[in-house]
Amino acid sequence: MCPPSITEDLLSMRKRIFSLLQKNKQGLTLHKIVRNFRLSPEEKPLLVKTLKELESQGAILRVKSRYFVRQRSSLVRARLISVHPGYGFARPEDALLEDIFIPARYSRGAHQGDLVEVFYKEKATRGKYEGRVTRILERGQETMLGVVKELRGQFFLAPYDSPSPEEFPLASPKSQRLQDGIILKVDRNTLAIIEILGFPEDEGVDTQVVIQRFGLSAEFSEKALTEAQQVPLDIGFKDSENRKDYRDWVTVTIDGPDAQDFDDAVSVRATDTGNFLLGVHIADVSHYIHENSPLDEEAFQRGTSVYFRDRTLPMFPEKISNTLCSLRPREDKLTISVVLEIDRGGHVIQAAFHPSLIRTAERMTYDSVHKILEGDGDEKRKFPQLVPHLQLMGDLAHLLRENRRNAGSLDFDLVEPELVYKEGKLYSVIPSERNFAHRMIEEFMVAANEAVAVFLLGKEAPLIFRIHPPPRSEDLRRLREMLSHFGISLPESRKLRAKDLQSALDQAENRPDKQFVGFQVLKSLRWALYSEENQGHFGLTKKVYTHFTSPIRRYPDLVVHRILKKVLKGEQVCASLLASVAQHSSDQERKAEKAEKELVEWRIFRLLKTKLGDETDGIIVHLSRGGLVVELKDFFVEGWIPFMDLSGEYFYKREERSLVGQKTGHTYSLGDKVRVVLASVDTFHRRITLALS
Repeated sequence: MCPPSITEDLLSMRKRIFSLLQKNKQGLTLHKIVRNFRLSPEEKPLLVKTLKELESQGAILRVKSRYFVRQRSSLVRARLISVHPGYGFARPEDALLEDIFIPARYSRGAHQGDLVEVFYKEKATRGKYEGRVTRILERGQETMLGVVKELRGQFFLAPYDSPSPEEFPLASPKSQRLQDGIILKVDRNTLAIIEILGFPEDEGVDTQVVIQRFGLSAEFSEKALTEAQQVPLDIGFKDSENRKDYRDWVTVTIDGPDAQDFDDAVSVRATDTGNFLLGVHIADVSHYIHENSPLDEEAFQRGTSVYFRDRTLPMFPEKISNTLCSLRPREDKLTISVVLEIDRGGHVIQAAFHPSLIRTAERMTYDSVHKILEGDGDEKRKFPQLVPHLQLMGDLAHLLRENRRNAGSLDFDLVEPELVYKEGKLYSVIPSERNFAHRMIEEFMVAANEAVAVFLLGKEAPLIFRIHPPPRSEDLRRLREMLSHFGISLPESRKLRAKDLQSALDQAENRPDKQFVGFQVLKSLRWALYSEENQGHFGLTKKVYTHFTSPIRRYPDLVVHRILKKVLKGEQVCASLLASVAQHSSDQERKAEKAEKELVEWRIFRLLKTKLGDETDGIIVHLSRGGLVVELKDFFVEGWIPFMDLSGEYFYKREERSLVGQKTGHTYSLGDKVRVVLASVDTFHRRITLALS
């Protein structure tokens, strides 16, 4: 029997109260709130309790008998989620509030990851929140990383994760041979040196710093490793009974050349009526990982696998991720299958879900499949038995893609950096290539994820949804003004659709500023995240969506697998922990993405440090208070040109996107191409100073 969830009820009631009061700025009495919610007498005590709690926290106001949402300022608990030199951002625990900008002078010694109390106000001119830390409630880590600076024989530590420029004096015992520029790990209370990591340019230091900075788990607990070793490798009769057998279907995995965990496989058949049967088979991780076990606890804490070029921090030990649950070719594997019948219009007309048994025919790569679909004779001769099946997959993917585009789904194609190494050293940076095989697998995974969400929602089962809230009106206003500068129009409608943003991307498709326009559209969007409440997915234009297809590397997918299996068995699903799982998984996902991006940027910065004085092309992407922010075209990172280096004159903003020199009238605008010189590179703090060539 599933226990009732008071926490879930309170969270839901909080959101309902905020939503109602925000729509009624004049305030509402308790009687009117009850009437709006149509509450029964039994439900009224929960409302009263929630109102008192919100009032005590300062989240709402009560004036006489009316309740109001605080409009101008408030005191909230928040997590400092990112820091930069001079400022940081704090994310309130209340999901209804936006991130809060924290200037360095108001950070009060807080570091990234700290839980803080923030007094904030909404800035009327920009419609954004700005605040100051009033106290640190809980430290994210009891240690801190920093770089040593020497001044007249005294050593100081410049912290890495604080927006404040404050440096701390270090007492250096003779056994600790400190040098200017070396990276340390110290105790935040005593500044005692815990570990000397090395110099920013030293091999492997960057990975160690990123792992420690983001609090990533590099090792598994002894309990988790012991449990993993005890899981049998062989599939027994009990394991395979009551499973649909798909071993006679031609099934393949399609991944990158360096992939290690293969948790999804696909197969496509044609029906007698001319429709397609798409099989998406996902490793049945939940068969091996039981709820509340050491492996499950470890996976929850990690939330996701983290992928660096030379190291992976998996969500599960290697025996689970790379052996038991990896759908390796010509091996029987336990899976959960989603089988969709899709008509020639790309519409799902029937869906089936069940535990299954598969045996993949081959481990294919994106490049190989792409070549086959493009008609490459040599590649087709390597896999003659797979060619007709892959071609059928390609036909189906084209239909699904076209159908999704017609529905208004956003389709970004932004270029990501790929690092090229020679003899173990970074040699160059090139744009990564995505071909149709990548998009084909994406279409199949999206179809499976949506089908699972629709099925479970129809069964009224609690679920972790993958949601993508629509953009905020202020962000859309800025985007509209920005794009008009480039001759790209957006409708004035307040309810702007994803289709309208896709139209803007299409207008820039064959233009040299395509990447810049795409980045501006991306900046206007909010983050996709996990939630126990369905809010739809704006970018994909889906009314309901979830993540199901990667349980080896995403914890919410594992939870969704468990929910699906319980529903298929007719068992009750507990909802009591879904909210905390969703929140924690969203936080861990963001952390992993930032860590992966930071390590790539660090290595690019290290490469650029060897190219000081070189000229390169860039594009102006931001007009900051201190100068022009320029993205380097061939290196995918940003640097800045201080105003003092721009002819020594005063510049004023003529409009949001342009600066004009007071003396010369010279104009610098967003999107302008510039030729710049690499003047200086700070690898540790990831800062590049540029000069116009």
